[in-house]
Amino acid sequence: MRQFIYIIFLQLLFITAKAGSTVNIQQPPATTDTSIITETIDDAIIAEVIKTKAPPEKEKVQYFSQVTKYGFKNLFAKYNYNPALPYSSQVNPHAESYMQDYLKSHSNNLIKMKGWGQPYFNLIDNVLSQYGLPRELKYLAVIESNLSTKATSWVGAGGPWQFMPYTARDYGLVVNNVLDERRDYYKSTHAAARYLLTLYGQMKDWLLVIAAYNGGPGRVYSAIKKSGSRNFWSLQYYLPTESRNHVKKFIATHYIMEGTGGVTTVANVKGNYDLRGGVNSYDVKPNLTEEEKEYASTQSITGRFNSLVISKNLLMDIATFNRYNPDFDNLMSINGNYDLRLPADKMQLFLANKYVILNECVQLLLGDNPEPPPNQSVTYPFPKSTKKRGR
Repeated sequence: MRQFIYIIFLQLLFITAKAGSTVNIQQPPATTDTSIITETIDDAIIAEVIKTKAPPEKEKVQYFSQVTKYGFKNLFAKYNYNPALPYSSQVNPHAESYMQDYLKSHSNNLIKMKGWGQPYFNLIDNVLSQYGLPRELKYLAVIESNLSTKATSWVGAGGPWQFMPYTARDYGLVVNNVLDERRDYYKSTHAAARYLLTLYGQMKDWLLVIAAYNGGPGRVYSAIKKSGSRNFWSLQYYLPTESRNHVKKFIATHYIMEGTGGVTTVANVKGNYDLRGGVNSYDVKPNLTEEEKEYASTQSITGRFNSLVISKNLLMDIATFNRYNPDFDNLMSINGNYDLRLPADKMQLFLANKYVILNECVQLLLGDNPEPPPNQSVTYPFPKSTKKRGR
């Protein structure tokens, strides 16, 4: 008996020593339940990211990407979405009825956004990858602001990620009477990534994070306590209606943006849309006046060009660039080439700076592009006016 107690004592000493030692953070969790030791490591690394106001080192990014991918375990059967399979065979059955109702009203706008919103999605994807976060989180910016830098809620939340001023400052943004970095796409997306990482460290579930992003962590913790569950589908009716619906809007947006399995379609008031692409990209024509067509110049280009970088360097509004070059980013990624169309003077400027622009595009793609200094910071406007909205 004494020998047995002695063995148990040695095991406890070993576990205690292990908890205090350096752990290989590149190893993913063994199960979907995060251990106490892993939670401690998460908190420490997240605190470091928030303190430095910068993306984590590469090995920590790898760690985050392994841990955070389990956050969709209550949405998809295999923790994340597989575009090769029908959407309905993967998504939690609780989500389907709501999605159909929501999409009847919003599918038109979302399908259009798949085209004009592509450069914004590329930028957000790039930033999220620097923090090891799932790329699906970019759709939170869709339901928050319709991707608009001008969006402002009645309570004062602003920018594409709808930050309140005090939260924005906590996560590294300057908000004062002169400068409001909530409306800088690049910087605000970095701040959003840091905030989402913080919320995930608390919730360990992306659906709960989205609810907390809308209504605050306190309301989610209250729902967890009252329901006795950390599963969104079990605790959803203990949440405020707006927070509950925020999560379902996110799911519906993801559905129409990425629901590419089989021959999935969604019905709405104007008929059926193929969720594999909405419309044939090759049928999209430039929306130009006769005068613009006459003075436009065309040049075939290849390479990893990005529409936001081109338009910034040419001092063009992104909406104007998209009128000349519809579905630019999508077709470049698919085909590797594009017949670039620009006003003649802008084309001369592009050709003179082609390789400088291409280098900047590649650096952005690789995540090596440093944050631009304040005097070069660019805010990309929403192509259409946006009404003020509440949160």
